[in-house]
Amino acid sequence: MTYTGDVQVGGPADVRELPALTVSKLAVGPFDNNAYLLRCTETGEGLLIDAAAEPDRLLALIGDQPLGAIVTTHQHGDHWQALEQVAKVTGAQVIAHPLDAPALPVPAGRTVEHGETIPLGRVSLEVIHLRGHTPGSIALLYDGGEAGPHLFTGDSLFPGGVGNTWKDAERFNQLYDDVVTRVFDRLPDETWVYPGHGKDTTLGAERPSLPEWKARGW
Repeated sequence: MTYTGDVQVGGPADVRELPALTVSKLAVGPFDNNAYLLRCTETGEGLLIDAAAEPDRLLALIGDQPLGAIVTTHQHGDHWQALEQVAKVTGAQVIAHPLDAPALPVPAGRTVEHGETIPLGRVSLEVIHLRGHTPGSIALLYDGGEAGPHLFTGDSLFPGGVGNTWKDAERFNQLYDDVVTRVFDRLPDETWVYPGHGKDTTLGAERPSLPEWKARGW
């Protein structure tokens, strides 16, 4: 089966096999959140992005393989409803940006700033701080090697626009500027984007719309 990234709450995970990393995307909870289980192909070490909801389904996805970390992309409650239970069962380290970590239901074992890396077996993920949706929203970048870059954006970038900034011009301008300078100006069109809700996209599909996003202000 070919990976599409089109998943439904209650349905199976969609699994993508990259040269050094396996990505499993699962839709959970009443807000149709995406949770992503990443596993190093060589070591089997796992990392979960957003323990959003439905801990039983997330734990079933994780199975009996090791889970070293749970990264919460930002402080909004729909992204951490299952965090406490999954962290307790797996013993995984909780990771978040220091500006959003205090809002989580469990203390973060590690806080990460823009440009830091998070190890995952033989590979690593780079933290990209995208300010605006929340103060401490982060994306995670896997460089992908020959497979090209893969970017997990939380609620900061979706097909069709940046994340919600609640008609606050200052917050919108900050998020738009961060997304442009830290993502679009740096990464190629083939970069695959895995958002916090809904379907995936690529930077190439979204890049022509940047002027429209700027003009409309959301």
